[in-house]
Amino acid sequence: MEQQNNNPVWFITGCSTGFGRELVKLVLNRGWNAVITARDTEKVNELADGYAENALVLPLDVTDKGQVKSAIEQAQQKFGKIDVLVNNAGYGYFTSIEEGEEDKIRAQFETNVFGLINVTQQVLPMMRKQRSGHIVNISSIGGLRAFTATGYYHATKFAVEGFSESLSQEVASLGIKVLIVEPGPFRTDWAGRSTSRTETKLDDYKEAVGKRMDQSLAGSGKQVGDPVRGCEAIIKAVENPDQPLRLLLGEMAYNMAKEKVNTLTKNFDDCKELSISADFPPNER
Repeated sequence: MEQQNNNPVWFITGCSTGFGRELVKLVLNRGWNAVITARDTEKVNELADGYAENALVLPLDVTDKGQVKSAIEQAQQKFGKIDVLVNNAGYGYFTSIEEGEEDKIRAQFETNVFGLINVTQQVLPMMRKQRSGHIVNISSIGGLRAFTATGYYHATKFAVEGFSESLSQEVASLGIKVLIVEPGPFRTDWAGRSTSRTETKLDDYKEAVGKRMDQSLAGSGKQVGDPVRGCEAIIKAVENPDQPLRLLLGEMAYNMAKEKVNTLTKNFDDCKELSISADFPPNER
């Protein structure tokens, strides 16, 4: 084992762009250790320049279980532990539900959901043994509420939300904490080249779906969310002894989440009597 220091070790997926890339910079600038992963390491090698002792660059396709296992073993070999796992790898897919292409839908689920599961399952044995650790799953405001044109992306993020909430309860007594990060629009590459797209050809969806696709792509690079400030918030949440389960990032995400809560509350209250009527009456239980 080549353990170099006792500083925190962050294992981050999807480091070539966006939150993953900015997190690496912040972690290394603090003198901590970073396992920097990407499918193409040529895109992340420079992040490790000047940090030979603290950085480990590894190729990682999260859908490849063998590669996931190897990356985690190499991280353990160099640093002896993993304190924080950040499941950041993922991407968007624009399409109407009806026109969604099965191969693209399945590919997105493989990365956004099953890839996240692959890495989490491989890290958990080490964290259980340590009786400590943080698992940070990058979801989205789109994991709390859905919009047109990104239905399959929302489906993947809703899955991440449920998975993470259950996981948090299973590992709480083991000293492991789970953080679900829910960004709104941020100036990352999410709506740019990191996004897959199936053009809307049916006229019936031009207004509801096609218009949002065009607006989202046109707004890429102009979002109000600052990835650096967002990553600083993630680090602060992880360092908080009373770490929350969910962290909304950005004012727009906060406002949209509150709107969803209010909508749910009204929906539940409006249907309260109808909901309760589905039970056996008290005298028949």
